[in-house]
Order: sequence, then C-alpha cells, then structure tokens
Amino acid sequence: MNSVDRLEIKMLSEQAIQLAVLGLAALSVGLVVYVLVFPYLSGEKKADKRRESIARQGPRYGNRGSVQDEHNQRRKQVQDTLKELEKKQKAKNSITIRMRILRTGLNVSPKQFYMTSLIAGLGVGAIALFSGLMPAIAGALAIVFALGAPRWVLNFLGKRRQKKFLAEFANAIDVVVRGVKTGLPLNECLEIIAVESPEPIKSEFAELVEQQRVGVPIGECFDRMFARVPLPEISFFAIVVAIQQQAGGSLAEALGNLSGVLRARKQLAAKVKALSAEANMSAMILAALPFIVMTMVYLTSPDYISLLWEDPTGHMLLAAGSVWMAIGMLVMRKMINFKY
Repeated sequence: MNSVDRLEIKMLSEQAIQLAVLGLAALSVGLVVYVLVFPYLSGEKKADKRRESIARQGPRYGNRGSVQDEHNQRRKQVQDTLKELEKKQKAKNSITIRMRILRTGLNVSPKQFYMTSLIAGLGVGAIALFSGLMPAIAGALAIVFALGAPRWVLNFLGKRRQKKFLAEFANAIDVVVRGVKTGLPLNECLEIIAVESPEPIKSEFAELVEQQRVGVPIGECFDRMFARVPLPEISFFAIVVAIQQQAGGSLAEALGNLSGVLRARKQLAAKVKALSAEANMSAMILAALPFIVMTMVYLTSPDYISLLWEDPTGHMLLAAGSVWMAIGMLVMRKMINFKY
C-alpha cells in the first residue's frame, strides 16, 4: 500500500468521523426540539388550561330567592376579579433589558449594560484568539460572553433578590394584619413596611407607596411590583386586597390566612429541596466529572489529550461531546425540578 492509498484512507476516515459527529449533533438538536415542543404537540398544555378553566368554574344555581341571588352575584364578582387579575399578571410580554435590570435591584442603565457586555465579549474573544484557539471557537466564546453570560448574570441576580424578598414577605404581611386589627388603614401599614422592613422588601414597598401618593390605583401599583418581582405570592397578595376592596370582608383575616399559606409554601419548598438534595448532588458530580477527568489526563499525559484541541477532528469531537453533555444536564435539570 503506497502513500497515496494511505492518504486516501485517512481522508475517508476523517470524513466518516465528521459525518458521524454531524449526525450526532443533528440527533441532539432533534432531541432537544422534541423535548421542548412535545408538550405542545401532545395537547398537554391545552389539557392543563382546560383543567384550570374547569376548576375556576363554580356551580350554577337558579333563582332561589334574594339571598341566593346575592350570593351568586358576589361569587360572579369574585370570579371576574380573579380572571381580570390573572389576565393582567400572566400576560406574556417581552421582558426588556431595563426590566431585567430592575429585577436585580442594580443601579445600572441599559446603555452601561450593553457597553459592559460588548467589552466582556471582545476581551474574552481576544484572549482566546491570542491563546492559539481557532478563530471560530474564539468568535463563539466572544458571542457567548457578549450575549449569553451577561443575561445569565442578570437572571441569577434577579432570582437571588426574589428569594430574599420571599424570605421576609410573610413577615411583611403580618405587619399589615396587625396594623389593620389595630385600626390603621392599609396605606399606613404599607408605609410601615416601606420604612422598617429589610431589603429588598423595603425598596419595593417604598416604590409602591410613592406611586400611591401620586394617584396610581393600588391594583396598578401591585401590577408594577409584580413586573419587578414576578412571584406568585405577590399575585396572591394583590388578589386578596382587590377582592376585599370590591366584595368586602375582613382584610385582617384574609391576609392572616394568606400569611399562613405563604409559610406553608416555604416549608414545602424546603422539604422539596431536602428530598432532591441527593439528585442535585448526583447531577453536579456527573456534570463536573468530564472536566475533572480531562484535567487529570492533561496533567499526567498532555500529549495524549492535546489532540482534542490541536486536530480539527478533535474540535468536532469536543463540540459533539459538549452538545451531548448539555442535553444530559437539561434532562437532569428537568428530572430534579419539581412543581409545588
């Protein structure tokens, strides 16, 4: 076998490896699309919406006297209020960068955010290019650090702020309950929360009180707070206050029950976290294992593993491995995230 035949065999083998890697990548993309789109194609989303609509519908009664008519009218009024609030708060509008920054509590303008993202992307891309990586990989890293990483940081900071808010929200509701029982109006109770509560509840309720002073209705104030801190607990609070204002009743009793529900939800969340701790640790170990093994092999036999980033075929294998690893992490995340 001469050198020409060896060269042809080598080229054919490289082409076969490339085709196999491309096939694996296509299969990976197909699996991801299937996992994301299947609930919509199978009708699960429509079934969930249908069950929710049936659950919200109450029994229908005929005319059984003035007391029953008043009861039905009040029930219908409460249902209309719930539907209106749910329609406002569940509207899927596009979230702007300004709103993402507001959710983090940072004093940063969108212009500063875009400038920082651009500088981070260009800096990482330049470092990767001067380190000897391929221009395509350096460009991909630049795009990730310019577009993906900054938004991930915003989401992380926003969720951390929401957890801090939720940790003290039940205590803030208790302040309202005690104030209403002593005869204070709701507005003064909210002002007490805006002054004496810890952050971020203090700043959020201070913004709500300031909006009320300039004449904004309290329902719209809660809608704006929900946009800044998108937690279902705020939605519950807004619904209780709106129903009490329109249908009447004891606000202290309703908010006291809501405070108990929020504490029960917090206990349930802690229980779910404890039960899923083993699965979370397993997912973290499996996600970190490839990087640990690669580092150990590089420290012991650098020539053996350096082909992955020196040879074009190694680049494709790394890309395929990254795609499969990302799919595995998404599947594990789907398995250990529980709805409660």
